[in-house]
Amino acid sequence: MKAWERQLTVTKEQILDKLRSVRGPDLETDIVTLGIVSDIFIADGKAYFSLTVPAEKAQELEPMRMAAEKAALQVEGLKSAMVALTAAREGGSTPASSAPQQRPAQGGHGHSHATAPGQGAPGQGGGRAKVDIPGVSKIIAVASGKGGVGKSTTAVNIALALKAKGLRVGLLDADIYGPSVPRLTGVSGRPEQLEGRMLKPMENYGLKIMSIGFLVEEETPMIWRGPMVMSALTQMLREVAWGELDVLVVDMPPGTGDAQLTMAQQVPLAGAVIVSTPQDLALLDARKGINMFKRVNIPILGLVENMSHFVCPDCGGRHDIFGHGGARAEAEKLGVPFLGEVPLAMPIRETSDAGKPVVACEPDGPHARAYLDIAEGVKAGLEGAGGQARSAPRIVFE
Repeated sequence: MKAWERQLTVTKEQILDKLRSVRGPDLETDIVTLGIVSDIFIADGKAYFSLTVPAEKAQELEPMRMAAEKAALQVEGLKSAMVALTAAREGGSTPASSAPQQRPAQGGHGHSHATAPGQGAPGQGGGRAKVDIPGVSKIIAVASGKGGVGKSTTAVNIALALKAKGLRVGLLDADIYGPSVPRLTGVSGRPEQLEGRMLKPMENYGLKIMSIGFLVEEETPMIWRGPMVMSALTQMLREVAWGELDVLVVDMPPGTGDAQLTMAQQVPLAGAVIVSTPQDLALLDARKGINMFKRVNIPILGLVENMSHFVCPDCGGRHDIFGHGGARAEAEKLGVPFLGEVPLAMPIRETSDAGKPVVACEPDGPHARAYLDIAEGVKAGLEGAGGQARSAPRIVFE
C-alpha cells in the first residue's frame, strides 16, 4: 500500500484509541474518558487537537501534552500531530497580569530591573536617547510571549505586505536561538562583507534581509549568554548596510529576555506587534509580552490572532480547534489595537516551508489578504505614532 493510501485510512477513532493510554490530570483516568480531548481534525497526514486543562496547572501538565502527541503518532500513516493545551476562564475571571515588576536595588548578582521610562536608576541620570540606525526611518518588533505561535511566519508576511503597500522594507531575524527567516524566505549563503565591518544584507522578494542563520550552519545550536546576545543584535542592526528603508521589521525571539531588553534600551522602536494563538494559555504569555513593551515605553501597534481557525481542505468547513476570538477580546481588555486573524491553513504552512511566503507567491489569495489587512493596521499605527524616538528606560544589572 502506498504512503498516501495509508494517510487516507487514518481516522479520529484510531487516534482516540491511542490517546486512551494517556493518563489525565488525576493520574488515574485516561484523557479520552475525562472528556478533555477536543474534536480531532486530520489533513495531509497531520492531526490537530487540543487538551482542556485548568490554567493554573498548565505548566505541570506539559508532560501530559507531550505524551498525547507521542501516543497519537503511534497511529500508522500519521506524519505529525499538533497538540495544544487550552483552558477556559472560569466565571469570566482574568488571570493576574504578568508585567515585569520593578525591584529595589539590592546586593548580589544576576538580578536586573527596569526603572520607569525617563527616570533612570537611583542616583543616575535620566533615560538616555536611543541612537538611530542610519537610513532606517522606523523599526518595529514582531514578538510573542512564547514559541510555537507562528511569529516568524507572521513577521515575514507582514514585511512583504508592507512592501506591497509601497514601502521600502528590511527584515532582521533577531531570533538568534532559532533563526528561521532564511528558510522562510528561501535565502541561503553568506552576506558579502563591504568596506570595514559592514555587511551587505541578503535580498529576496524585494526585502533586505539579515539573520544570524546566514552566518552559522542551520543545525548549529545557539547556546549564548546575555552579553553575546546583545553583541550579536547590535552588530546585525548597526553593522549592516541597510540603505534607505521606510520600515525595518524585526523578528524577535519569543519571551521577555535579554534580546527584548537590548532592543528596548538601544533601538528607537516605533512599536511592537504581538502574535498569539486564540487559547487562554497562549494569551497569558502574550499578556507578558504586551506588559513588557509597555513597561519599557514601546507602543503596542496591535495583537494578531494566529491559527485563529482551521478550514478543512476536504469539506471546506471552519473549525475553531484552539478556540476563537480570544486575542480580539484580550486586545479590547488591554486597550491595544486588534490587527486581525490568520487561519491555520495548509497553503500558509506549505509556502512557508518552501521558502515562498504566501504574500509574495499568492498575493491575490485569501491568506495573503489577511496579512495585507494586518499590515494596513500596522502602517496606520506607525503613522499615528509618528515614529518618534523615545528615551530608553535605564536597565540596571546588579
